[in-house]
Amino acid sequence: MTELFKLSVKELAEKLQSKEVSAKEVVQDTFKRIDATEAKVDSFITLNQEKALMQAEKIDAAGITATTPLAGIPIGIKDNIVTKGLLTTAASKMLYNFDPVYDATSVEKLYEGGLIPVGKLNMDEFAMGSTTETSYFKKTKNAWDATKVPGGSSGGSAAAVAAGQIPASLGSDTGGSIRQPASFNGVVGMKPTYGRISRFGLIAFASSLDQIGPMTRTVEDNALILNAISGHDVKDSTSSKKEVPNFAGKIGQSVKGLTIGVPKEYMGEGVQPGVKAAIEDAMKTYEALGATVKEISLPHSKYGVEVYYIIASSEASSNLQRFDGIRYGYRSENVKSLDDVYVSSRSEGFGAEVKRRIMLGTFSLSSGYYDAYFKKAGKVRTLIVNDFKKAFADVDLILGPVSPTVAYEFGADADDPVTAYMRDVLTIPVNLAGLPGMSVPAGFSEGLPVGMQLIGNYFDEETMYQAAYAFEQATDFHTIKPTILGGQA
Repeated sequence: MTELFKLSVKELAEKLQSKEVSAKEVVQDTFKRIDATEAKVDSFITLNQEKALMQAEKIDAAGITATTPLAGIPIGIKDNIVTKGLLTTAASKMLYNFDPVYDATSVEKLYEGGLIPVGKLNMDEFAMGSTTETSYFKKTKNAWDATKVPGGSSGGSAAAVAAGQIPASLGSDTGGSIRQPASFNGVVGMKPTYGRISRFGLIAFASSLDQIGPMTRTVEDNALILNAISGHDVKDSTSSKKEVPNFAGKIGQSVKGLTIGVPKEYMGEGVQPGVKAAIEDAMKTYEALGATVKEISLPHSKYGVEVYYIIASSEASSNLQRFDGIRYGYRSENVKSLDDVYVSSRSEGFGAEVKRRIMLGTFSLSSGYYDAYFKKAGKVRTLIVNDFKKAFADVDLILGPVSPTVAYEFGADADDPVTAYMRDVLTIPVNLAGLPGMSVPAGFSEGLPVGMQLIGNYFDEETMYQAAYAFEQATDFHTIKPTILGGQA
């Protein structure tokens, strides 16, 4: 019998629909795989075994219908997406005991489609970080090399998929937090257009930037999961009312006639030679497939990191005010007054990176500095948006690296947060503009995966999947597995 954990979402769905395997067997195999590999990967914070098995039994009893083609598929949930009756910590001491009373809309949609959440995945605390090292609970390892970071903040979501613990996961992306760990672990990660998926139930970091998205091992799987969780939600005023298409609708179509722009700013100084070479090879692959590839310019993208850290930290400063030691979560015991409750609970409950961003954001919003920092950052954000709009008047897609480097060793940025912040320079502009962006495996450098970033126009995820699938089928990078998933050392 085929090892179920090696199958794609599509392959598993076909076996479930034909009743070759039952949902219960798939879920049991999933937990067996997690049990066998978790010590090597450390991707999960909380498991959902009892409820998942009960849900699988119900699916087996009711049967799979045309409206629930993904019923019985196991999926992991990043631990900043709230789940009713299942611990949701945002990887923070502040929420070490938070047991939500409702599901996020994205999780509700998973249940409606019959997908089975099997647990909550590790992440950087409150999604603040690029390595998953700021988690209060554990340090997730890269699926390809346990001495390297898995990326972040959705490091658990990416590593669990790459290691074969689960066929799919949900992450969140505020400045590259789906795409960068997807790149580092050699999986497919999609940050959809802002508003495509409801943010209701996503613990807010930066509300104008945050977006939930899927992570899978293949492009088609990714489109299938995005179909399951997209759509308007009256509980989220920023969610789009645009009709949700079949994201897999263009998969298999030729890319002949498409024009792909490569920003010169994305291929310059700071991009490792091996990463640059992989992206240049990807450009040649698209040309061989009939697409037109040309150089473009996004001149204001160089200001993206500075703009992002002012805006994101300011929004975080506001959003994290609610964690005060009063209503839920961590409360300091060493207090003598109400002020002590606030100060001690927040001092003890938040980690160093979260405190750093709260302080930066509070400063940016303070009297005398608002105009100089936050307001000016908003104006430059508009310039970045306009750069993209101008580019999309001439091209269908934009291509570049996801990260200037491959995965690096733990602790590399421990004493230099500025260097850590600069690592997101290629992904941040997409969030500032609210555009869809995805990472697709595009080669290797130093024995580690390189991710190609595709950026699409607003609500044009279909074309991104079309181009990503064409590239995937023309190359074999998605078939090369880490040793933990049976690949060659």
